[in-house]
Amino acid sequence: MGGTATGPRHAQLDDLTQPAGWVEAYMARFLEQRPLPRNLREAVRYALLGAGKRLRPILVIRSCEAVGGSAEDALAPAAAMEMIHCFSLVHDDLPAMDDDDLRRGRPTLHRHTSEAMAILAGDVMMGLAFELVSSRLHPPELAQRVCSELAAATNDMIAGQVYDTLPEHEGSLEPLEQLQRIHKHKTGALIRCSCRMGAMCAGADQRQLEALTRYGEAVGLMFQVVDDLLDVTQTTENLGKAANKDADKGKLTYPGLLGVEASRSEVLRLQAQAHQALRDLGDRADPLRQLCDFMAVRER
Repeated sequence: MGGTATGPRHAQLDDLTQPAGWVEAYMARFLEQRPLPRNLREAVRYALLGAGKRLRPILVIRSCEAVGGSAEDALAPAAAMEMIHCFSLVHDDLPAMDDDDLRRGRPTLHRHTSEAMAILAGDVMMGLAFELVSSRLHPPELAQRVCSELAAATNDMIAGQVYDTLPEHEGSLEPLEQLQRIHKHKTGALIRCSCRMGAMCAGADQRQLEALTRYGEAVGLMFQVVDDLLDVTQTTENLGKAANKDADKGKLTYPGLLGVEASRSEVLRLQAQAHQALRDLGDRADPLRQLCDFMAVRER
């Protein structure tokens, strides 16, 4: 994993994340052909295209490839997953929620347009995701299975937002258990779903599906622990969004509960767990192993 930002490590990351460009082009084409009011289309384009890590759709495609499928097999659910993710970001940033001014290094959608348009753009991205899968993925039985998987994960993600911002006081859960429940739902649900949908598109057997499910669960939690660490160790300029916002709002975080060093140890534990999940999938799963390693040390 050595090399500088312009050397082998950067080139390797470019290879791993190559599907991001394919998904971007696919979403742009789908959006262009779908009749929408001009201002709504432009709001969706602003939120959906041209920025972001595209981690979730990359995981859809790399998971599909890990069990013998092709990128083409998984493009529709990969694009749908990114639409769901972007819808969640737009609504998460709203004044009634986290009230953020910056996302992906530029003004949030409600600052760029209006609060009403941001709500409606988020709504239509969620609808477009299911329209895309149901109309573009074949056979119909696979489309139905993937739609069901994506719907369940979307609802779990929304539940995680409630656990995070509008929690009920449940005395039976310790703070760390509450935090794990938040992350499992708010962040982990879509990452787990990404891996499972990719596996489904390749016709994975039960053993392969279970392996990719375990991998998705591990990297999903690991991703959020890293996010918690970045919030307290990086600047707003580097992150492209407000730093220290979780601590400022008094939210539960891994560094807040465990400290920075223990949180880093948790990242290493989850990284090893993700690798273990892929043990029986062979060389085709190497891109997933490498993605896990990059996620563990990312700086934004």
